[in-house]
Amino acid sequence: MVNESVNNCRNEAAAIILGAGKGTRMKSDLPKVMMPVHGKPMIKHIIETLTSMKIQKIVTVISADGELVKKEVAPYQTVVQAEQLGTGHAVNCAKSVLNGFDGPVLIVFGDTPLITAKTFQKTIDKIREGFAVVVLGFKPEDPARYGRLVMDGDELTEIVEFKDATDEQKAINFCNSGCMGFDGRYLFEILSRIGNENAAHEYYLTDAVKIARQLGLKCTAIVGDSKEIASANTREELAQLEEFYKDRENW
Repeated sequence: MVNESVNNCRNEAAAIILGAGKGTRMKSDLPKVMMPVHGKPMIKHIIETLTSMKIQKIVTVISADGELVKKEVAPYQTVVQAEQLGTGHAVNCAKSVLNGFDGPVLIVFGDTPLITAKTFQKTIDKIREGFAVVVLGFKPEDPARYGRLVMDGDELTEIVEFKDATDEQKAINFCNSGCMGFDGRYLFEILSRIGNENAAHEYYLTDAVKIARQLGLKCTAIVGDSKEIASANTREELAQLEEFYKDRENW
């Protein structure tokens, strides 16, 4: 049951930024989200986009040694993910701040600095239409090994990891970016049901779609630009983000 004291949150939106990643593959001592794109840390671009939308409840999940990230996102709140136990676990770390919040909640990876306010707003709008989970998808020229989004009309029925996909599902070119939106009324209930019965013993956020549907809730996906949802795990990908940033006006 929704807490009556937070009903006024329905007209607000919140965001959880996942910023606990290391910069190991970047060959840097900096946290990954602090690597610069166009002269600013990647996470700063996300914060600026969210604040331009007047989203005031922004929570960043940081690692135990994430002081640099904490300073960068101030005055917005941070929570610590002491152990990296998967994306579902990371989002659940924000429960202490957002438990009881019943408006739309955006889940943003801190290394995806180019997602536009327009795309974030489309996600929020879908939640307000009645979808409990909204996944940001994209249609790359080469779907490669991305997870596939299985649609039935405007409803998302399943996220299938490439390694688990059938040949028919591998033919789908609608892919998962990782970024999502949730109706805050159901977010932590869904997260509480995600298990870690997998090879890595991690809690995967992608399982949220299956669980939401088991609860009788509706899920959908929206299409973002492939450049817009690009992330960076390596120096080469960081350089590519720089090029995409310069070309934003032509998307």
